[in-house]
Amino acid sequence: MNPKLQKITDEIEKIKRKTAGYQSRLRELERQRTEIENADIIAMVRGVDIKPEDFTDFVRAFKEGCAAHAVPDTLVKPKEEQEDSTL
Repeated sequence: MNPKLQKITDEIEKIKRKTAGYQSRLRELERQRTEIENADIIAMVRGVDIKPEDFTDFVRAFKEGCAAHAVPDTLVKPKEEQEDSTL
């Protein structure tokens, strides 16, 4: 085989192996990112003092583009209650 052709063929195979390794690493990093994002979302949801049915309504309204009007009454405490809860 022509030495130049062999050199190019070898380099192609080398790059294919590296590419497969990079793709595998990329998939793993994307999986890790999704896992961390999900953990953050779960932590935020658990940190909100809201009934599950109110939270479902909130998410549904948010998805419909009405997030400003979707805050359930249970989340909006009178100012006096907010001050009392910090004591």
